[in-house]
Parts: sequence; structure tokens; C-alpha cells
Amino acid sequence: MSVPAKIQTWQMTEPGKLEKTSIDVPELQPGEVLVEIAGCGVCHTDVGYFYDGVPTVHKPPLTLGHEISGTVVAGQEDMLGKEVIIPAVMPCNNCDICASGRGNRCLAQKMPGNSMGIYGGFSTHIPVPAEDLCIIEDRKGMPLEHFAVVADAITSPYQAAKRANIKAGDLVLITGATGGIGLYMTQIAAALGAKEVISIARNKEKLERSLNFGATKAFSTLDKTTKDIRGDFRAYCKEKGLPNYGWKIFECSGSKAGQEIGLDLLSFVGQLFIVGYGMQRVEYMFSRLMAFDAEVIGTWGCLPGYYPEVLKMVLDGEIKVEPFVELRPMSQIEQAFKESHSGKLLKRVVLTPDF
Repeated sequence: MSVPAKIQTWQMTEPGKLEKTSIDVPELQPGEVLVEIAGCGVCHTDVGYFYDGVPTVHKPPLTLGHEISGTVVAGQEDMLGKEVIIPAVMPCNNCDICASGRGNRCLAQKMPGNSMGIYGGFSTHIPVPAEDLCIIEDRKGMPLEHFAVVADAITSPYQAAKRANIKAGDLVLITGATGGIGLYMTQIAAALGAKEVISIARNKEKLERSLNFGATKAFSTLDKTTKDIRGDFRAYCKEKGLPNYGWKIFECSGSKAGQEIGLDLLSFVGQLFIVGYGMQRVEYMFSRLMAFDAEVIGTWGCLPGYYPEVLKMVLDGEIKVEPFVELRPMSQIEQAFKESHSGKLLKRVVLTPDF
């Protein structure tokens, strides 16, 4: 294992501008390690930082990227040579929020590509705390690069599923079900025993695919109003003898349309979990929550403690990764950002260092 003199990286100098450059390898502090990056996924959040002006905690210049897998090459001795997944959010583990079991929303958390100084995943290496790294003991033949998507695209919906306490027999509906987070939300809900998993999205081709990965019914929003979708949903419930109340709804699109559909379908004793991120505002009459005795709940990131559970589900085949991942060299980062921003990608792009 070799420690580089410099970290090679694609740095966001300002929103909309990337520059290939090199940065210093910092002096590692006790409890820190240096990870040689195998792959870093292109997340909708990165694209939001880059194109839409969503502010990062550490102001540019900085390197984006928070879906990272790799190998420890320096630092804490007992971690050397370990293949790891870096959690997208790493709590301080030393505050009241962490002590309450809500460390996924720790106010002092460190997030690569956002709040870890200039360091992010679209690089050759990254310094990170060792405490919460998820060690991959046996990849079972899967490429290390593929595990990058576990860091956010899979674990964030798993956190939402845990918050919702999805169990056998539950009724689940997912808006944005074909996106980077939604397609794993669908698989997770099915793996945890949900009786019904309805997928809602625009793209009919992707929706058809969702029926092979956990969804029991798919509704396309293409050329339909929110009222139309509500009608389709209620007709399906009547046809299947299902109640149209008590559903656990997961909004994974991060879009205004997805949020409006989720709110419109929220009914008596139901729950709406906001998993996808968006900048838009949505109108809603909150008295409906009172009348329905319903809940709208935000969910952020994932507790590092859940990562081993998710990793086991991936390795056991309960959550499929390979059909939804496309590896590309990191030199194609600008094109990958453009395609991700367009919403036309069929797979999650994972970029591999090729400096």
C-alpha cells in the first residue's frame, strides 16, 4: 500500500465549474484513515450542488462526491488494507442527538463533498474518521466499485424504512420509484415483507423494470394530473380489496410533482416520508393532517450502525445492485453530471479514478 504525495481530484471551483487539480494529503489525526477510492457514485445531491445552487456547508472550492467505496491505505493500524464503504454522513457520536439514537441527523456530522473541508469522493483518496466505516469482509465476487452506491442510494431509503418500521403485510407506495433512491426503496420495502409496493414515476420503461424488483403495481404519471393518479390508485385498491388509508408513502423523487402526489394520496392514519431532496415549495392544508390523524416525516441519511445490515442484504441478493450501476472513468465527470441532471440515465453512474 502506498500513500500518495498528492491527492488527485476534480474540484468544484464554483457552481457549474470543475477543475482537475491536486491537493495536499493532510496529516491524519488519531482515529482517522486515508482511503484509496475505488468508486464514487454520482448522486442527485451532487448535481444539485453543481447546477442548482444548493449551498454546501464548506464553500467552494471543494470536491463533491459522498457515495464512496475503497481501501484503507494509511492511518489507524488495525484498518490498513480493509475494503470499506464510507457512510455518506458520519455523526460525532458524542452529542445529545447521537445519544438519542438520531445520529443520522447529528448537527456536527461529517459528509464528504459537503462538510469535510475540501475533501470529497471524486478523487483518488480521501481522509475520513475510521470509527463508522463499514468493512466489507467478503465481496462475494462483486466489484468493490459497486459498493459505492451502498453509501447513500441504498442506505438512505433503508433509514427511511427503519423510521417507518416497514413490516410484513404493510401497504407501501413510492413516488419517484425509478430514481437513484426510489429503485432501492422499492427493493427494500419488498425485502422487509410489504404486502403491496406501488411504484409511481414518469418513465414507463423504468416502471416496467420496477415490477421485476419488488413492485406489485406501477403507475406512470406521464400526461396525467395528480387527480388522475389518485383515481388510478383508488381504483386499484377497490380492485384488490385494499383500503385506501393507512399506507406508508415514500417520496423519493425530490420533485414538486412527486411531493404533491404523495400529499394528495396521504389519507387516514397514513404516513408520508420525505426521502428525496428538492428546492421547491408545495402548498398543503395542514388541517388535513389533523383530520386524518396522519403524519409527514422527514428522513435524512442513514445511521452508520445500519450499514452492516444493508451490506448483508446486498451480499445475500435481497437488494440487487449490478443491474442498476454503470461504471465510467472519472475523467467523464462533466458528462455524467449533465446526463444525471437531465434525468435520462437508466443506471446510477459510479466514477472510477483515472487521473
